[in-house]
Amino acid sequence: MHTREEKLAAFGRLLDVQHRLRKECPWDRKQTFESLRPNTIEEVFELADALIKHDLQDVMKELGDVMEHVMFYSILGDEEEEFDIADVCDHEARKLMFRHPFIDWTGWPNAPEADVQERPDDAAGVEATWEQIKQKEKDGNRTVLSGVPESLPSLIKAYRIQDKARNVGFDWEKKEDVWDKVREELAELEAELKKEDKEKSTKELGDFIFSVINAARLYHLNPDNALEHTNQKFIRRFNYVEKKSKDMGKALKDITLGDMDELWNEAKQMEKK
Repeated sequence: MHTREEKLAAFGRLLDVQHRLRKECPWDRKQTFESLRPNTIEEVFELADALIKHDLQDVMKELGDVMEHVMFYSILGDEEEEFDIADVCDHEARKLMFRHPFIDWTGWPNAPEADVQERPDDAAGVEATWEQIKQKEKDGNRTVLSGVPESLPSLIKAYRIQDKARNVGFDWEKKEDVWDKVREELAELEAELKKEDKEKSTKELGDFIFSVINAARLYHLNPDNALEHTNQKFIRRFNYVEKKSKDMGKALKDITLGDMDELWNEAKQMEKK
């Protein structure tokens, strides 16, 4: 692997490339904070795809794309004389040191005082005081849940809301108790569905999904990753059904549900092998 000097040189080279593109490339010259935002979201999702597939070469490439966007935004901030990449890095370093006061940062620039008395024993101990530490920051979150981005996908947002509430003690005493809540929400959903009340059914569906996400969190399962694995599994199996249908010279709409089910089971067996 590379030395620290080589890593810093590579970082500087990418920054120089981005600065030159901003000056000489017509597309780069016209970009703004607002115009880049959709591209940034797309790049982050492409990174998320690579991570879920554990394709490390692809992860490396997508990290580069995300880093390029960080640099681009920093150049835009520099042009408006608001901040540059050094400010971004320094701010993040200060924040990380402040949120880890149990580590001795003596001698580090802008370092907070160490508080060894609060040194946690494990990761759970760190998380237990995370929200309190963040709210002590000068520009920290005003409330526990204010740090959850509004634009997060709903499933991830639900998990983060629940996790932040847990960090201040708002959680089930025993994780097994959550299943009573899941069953309660499912029963309420079924009751509204029987009444064919779409508005109330939608609300109860949300409550039920929220309770299932809560159960996943309590059992240390990531519901977003779990659902994406199922999405990918469904795509693989459905693509197999579609391919086999074409091999038979038929469109999917021309074969029976029984035929589809048989091909679906074939796909399942192939995955097991």
